[in-house]
Amino acid sequence: MIRPLLTTLVLGLSAALPASALDDAINEVIDRELAASGVPGVSYAVVVDGELGASGARGVARLGEDAPVTADTPFLTGSISKSFTALAVMQFVEAGDVELDVEISTYLDDFSGQRAGAITIRQLLSHTSGFSTLQGNAGHTDARGDADELERLVDELADETPAYEPGTRWEYSNTNYQILGRLVEVISGREFQAYVTEHILEPIGMSSSFVADGETHDAMVTGHRSWFATKLPLPETATDRATAPQGGIVASANDLARYLQVMINGQDDVLSAEGKAQMMQPSSAASPFYGFGWFLDSSDGTVSHSGASPGFETLATMIPGENRAVVVLTNGGSGLGFGDTLPLRSGITAAALGLEDASAGPDWGARALFIGMTLLPIFYLASIGWAWRHRAAIRAKRAAGFAGLFSLWFPLLTTAVAAWVILGLVPSLIGSPFSTINHFQPDVGLVFIAAAATGVAWAVLRLGIAYARRGGRAES
Repeated sequence: MIRPLLTTLVLGLSAALPASALDDAINEVIDRELAASGVPGVSYAVVVDGELGASGARGVARLGEDAPVTADTPFLTGSISKSFTALAVMQFVEAGDVELDVEISTYLDDFSGQRAGAITIRQLLSHTSGFSTLQGNAGHTDARGDADELERLVDELADETPAYEPGTRWEYSNTNYQILGRLVEVISGREFQAYVTEHILEPIGMSSSFVADGETHDAMVTGHRSWFATKLPLPETATDRATAPQGGIVASANDLARYLQVMINGQDDVLSAEGKAQMMQPSSAASPFYGFGWFLDSSDGTVSHSGASPGFETLATMIPGENRAVVVLTNGGSGLGFGDTLPLRSGITAAALGLEDASAGPDWGARALFIGMTLLPIFYLASIGWAWRHRAAIRAKRAAGFAGLFSLWFPLLTTAVAAWVILGLVPSLIGSPFSTINHFQPDVGLVFIAAAATGVAWAVLRLGIAYARRGGRAES
């Protein structure tokens, strides 16, 4: 009798030690990085040898309140949600209802006869459809929260022409997964939320999780966006139905750990083991580092996906060959160079999986850009004051020949071009419309607008001073 009890005790202690060591390593990262990230709360869960190895949380659900974050608190997971949509599509593939290399117009009538209708299901799943990042980040401004929200959005997307020839290049685009979400609805005959809940969340046992449905959920933590040296809470926790397929799974760290367990367990359950393996393999020659809803890194054997939604940033990482995984959830978005959550998320991930921490510390280039853009409006306002005090000198430039006229008019050209670069070109180059940047990082949006506006205002004021007339004559 004593011997079995001792054996049980030893086994229990041996199982507890790794979890304790994991907690210590993760807590060391949180101690080091949480304050610098500026996030109110962080939650994590780790899978070791296919079982939950450690989980925990730090911080609060909303700044200014006392409700703590736990490993069972639901967070908006962002683009980790794409893997759920991909899993739903693969369930249809295995049921024989969908074929990977068949055109989307076969299943969605609105795509018939359209340029986008020739895109295949495989290309949508792997981001090789030809839709660009910029197209995928375009704002959806007429959201009403109706049950047909996704249907209306995808009907509009059917008229979009892909930026590139389908199958020729990889470019990440939310558009792909919006279309796939509508495919789930058409094939199943049910709303996306209902299908994913019944066929993925419930079978896995994700009891603290749900799919964005346009409603406000008190159990969900509040997201916080960057605001200069701090973060500000979003006004409410309402979810967005239309973006559910690409970013609308709301889940706790423990529930996501259960999900990752299922993805790497090598068993036939919500999907066959072969189907799950296919999702975590390169999908085509054009997509060597992305499968179906997952990024792939052959250098360390990881399969991962990050998530970024206004006020939330997340990271889920698996090493299928070692049956290990970790998920990290934060209720704060990164600022431009300041309040970055990546060192926190990647640091916890590295500590949990025994990987080298890939975060490079503070991004001094981004910090310098943000500081410079913040100081620029101040410089222009000071220049406006200087111009007003030296009105006579500015008016004298009109009579100074070509050099004088050039010095009057050239600043208008340069500031107008700078405003176009700040508000138009830069957003285009990074694949996000300015409205989207402003939605994720309102402090960056404000600084960009202020820099563009004050520059042009300074140039226009100088011209106004130079050409102002009093009593029908130019002032002297």
